[in-house]
Amino acid sequence: MDYHVWLAYVVTAIVFSLAPGSGTVNSISNGISYGTRKSLAAIAGLQIGLAIHIVLVGAGIGALVAQSAIAFSVIKWIGVVYLIWLGIQKWRDTSSVTAMAEQDNRSAWNLMRSAVFINLTNPKSIVFLVALFPQFIDPNGDQVTQLAILGVTTVAIDAMVMLGYTSLASQMGRFIRSDRIMAKINKVFGSMFVGCGALLAAAKS
Repeated sequence: MDYHVWLAYVVTAIVFSLAPGSGTVNSISNGISYGTRKSLAAIAGLQIGLAIHIVLVGAGIGALVAQSAIAFSVIKWIGVVYLIWLGIQKWRDTSSVTAMAEQDNRSAWNLMRSAVFINLTNPKSIVFLVALFPQFIDPNGDQVTQLAILGVTTVAIDAMVMLGYTSLASQMGRFIRSDRIMAKINKVFGSMFVGCGALLAAAKS
């Protein structure tokens, strides 16, 4: 792969990762609630989901999902229900930062599993990758190698962006000690999860 083509893809991937979405909301919410260290599991989960999408796209299944209204709709509505459920749970969460620090009731494994599911049930990610990858792959070159380069680049950039969101949110959490403020923040993020679900519901293949 030509170096200049790769650099162009890096810029595109950064924009893609910075764009607000359910993964971004998840990273910020976890950063405030659990801090950076524990949220690393969720970031890893998001990347696992993204990596699975990349593999599916490479295997040609992504093109099928992009072209099949039924496959797209099934994945989409699973994601819609899950995001709305997360939003309702977050809206009803009345835990303060201090209480969460003492209880620490969500394991790293649960955070990772939830994050994997959030990315897996976002078919727009597959459609985006299906539309994006061909623009940067030379049909005369080794497509497997090129796909691997683009995939690793995508995951690495998204992981760094999510880590940045989580770290900034964690710093915010250190200054939040009021139960009333935390309750309002939980409602904001709950609304954002529901909003992501609504946007996903409006998505078309």
